Amino acid sequence: MKYTLHREGRNILLGWAIGLIALNLLLQYAFSLPEILTTIILVFSILLYLGMLSFFRIPQLVMEYFDNTLIIAPAEGKIVVIEEVEEKEYFKDRRMQVSIFMSPANVHVNRSPISGTVKYTKYHPGDYLVAWHPKSSELNERFTSVIESADSEAEVLVRQIAGKLARKISNYLKEGTNIGQGEELGFIKFGSRVDIFLPLDSDIKVSLNQKVKGGETVIAELK
Repeated sequence: MKYTLHREGRNILLGWAIGLIALNLLLQYAFSLPEILTTIILVFSILLYLGMLSFFRIPQLVMEYFDNTLIIAPAEGKIVVIEEVEEKEYFKDRRMQVSIFMSPANVHVNRSPISGTVKYTKYHPGDYLVAWHPKSSELNERFTSVIESADSEAEVLVRQIAGKLARKISNYLKEGTNIGQGEELGFIKFGSRVDIFLPLDSDIKVSLNQKVKGGETVIAELK
């Protein structure tokens, strides 16, 4: 699979490159450190930077589904919640919640699960509980988006949630605009979670602890 560098990482990676190069030059020429120690620090710096590059990778997506009855995973990670809940912000009724936990090793691009019109977007400041905490969906910093299906009146809510490490949520959606299934809707830096809220009669196609890929794995089918 081919990967490119996501735009969210360009300034961060440039800053880290300058900082790590400056640090290694400083340690090598300004301090009388043993050669073995400067070599260890250099190797660690290279590995750290490669890890940062990996975090901001974005795979070339080839959509296999263009069916708006199928709900595509909005993120890469592991399914940590499948349950019926009361969605209090937008629907204010019972919905099926499916949550995907993203570790720092996952691709952190978030994608639209369906094609349709953006009906609602709202940013909420909040806490930074660990992403798998049951209350993180309500208490953590988060960004809620609602997309109405292009083929029906069904609405799907996607909630990007910041975690203990994630301190930056990016969301690219604007109310009233259209988005295609699998297109980018945002990005979360350094590990977190994405919740998706579906109609109660949705046919869930995933199971707890299953690993899914954003823009590829079918997580549910609308009736």
